[in-house]
Amino acid sequence: MKFVMTQSICPEGIEKLKADTNGQVEIIAEDNPDPNNYLDDMKDADALIVRIAKCDAHAIENSPNLKVIGRTGVGYDSVDVKKATELGIPVVITPGANNRSVAEHAVAMMFALSKNLYEGQVETRKGNWEIRGAHKAFELEGKTVGVIGLGAIGRETAKICQGVGMKIAGYDPFMSQEKIEALGAEYYADYKELIKNADIVTVHVPLTDQTRNMIGAAELATMKKTALVINCSRGGIVNEEALCEALRAGTIAGAGTDVFCNEPPKPDDPLLNTPNLIVSPHSAAQTREAVIKMATMCVDGCLAVIRGEKWPFVADKKVYDHPRWAGKGKTWTITIRAPGMNTIMCVWHGWKAVENCRSGIPMTFMSDHSRSQGMSITLATRRSVRI
Repeated sequence: MKFVMTQSICPEGIEKLKADTNGQVEIIAEDNPDPNNYLDDMKDADALIVRIAKCDAHAIENSPNLKVIGRTGVGYDSVDVKKATELGIPVVITPGANNRSVAEHAVAMMFALSKNLYEGQVETRKGNWEIRGAHKAFELEGKTVGVIGLGAIGRETAKICQGVGMKIAGYDPFMSQEKIEALGAEYYADYKELIKNADIVTVHVPLTDQTRNMIGAAELATMKKTALVINCSRGGIVNEEALCEALRAGTIAGAGTDVFCNEPPKPDDPLLNTPNLIVSPHSAAQTREAVIKMATMCVDGCLAVIRGEKWPFVADKKVYDHPRWAGKGKTWTITIRAPGMNTIMCVWHGWKAVENCRSGIPMTFMSDHSRSQGMSITLATRRSVRI
């Protein structure tokens, strides 16, 4: 078995990969973000693990033995998922592994900006003690945070903000008003209206054709002059040129970004030379805890796919419709009869899935096993059902 990695995963992930294969694995860490630069190694690779890198159609097509692509994270815009799916190659992702890490990072940027920490440090080191009277700092308590995208990371960010006394406004086109309000958030059907009213806007959506430049000059112009914008999702969701201009002109008070359109950015990148903007090197998910969880979960998923199992956490589940997966796995539909909204965990022969469900509405789970024997369903209320 051969694993190629654009960059090495953490030692804990490597040790797990070796242990779970009884040492029968060849591991090549290329330290190169483009698999096209080492296609000779890719010719007989069973798996490719992508970290800070890209994997385009050409690389996939020229990896004839490739069975799975692993992505340590939930964003997969750097992988040609369409081409992988066409070839029946699952793209494994690691949802949930970095939720807390990214959420804490977004909130840390809110605190840093609201207390003017960066400028305060720079000016104090210069001997400018009078910076303490800049009157830029403000309290977060009572302020409204507009959360764009209420997936797992967005919800975790909202929860932390609520814990420090902030109000939540929420927008997510894939969630109903009822679900958003159940989170304790004010519902917005239009994110542009949310942007107008929020004191802080934090972005937690994937980069797609629909979300690219969703916050541009027009949207920034409608925000409060005291507002902050936080982007710990993907570069390009907030238009970089428009953001720099808004900060220079004082249209908004400040911003924080962990992501860039071009990574790594060049020293003369405007984002690195704009006032009232704090930046970090796409490191929101790089806490010790999150790195280990992402690596080990990615290894689990890649090995399961190589064994012919339909791992549930993939970028596009349509991949299992490919002829190469014919006859493998079984899909089960379960209806939970419990009042209200429930978070359920489905544990089945070593894998688990966590989903939100409503009483009486069928939920579909997929497993590589053909029988339902041994499945257990656990509700958030800790009631358990075994079928």
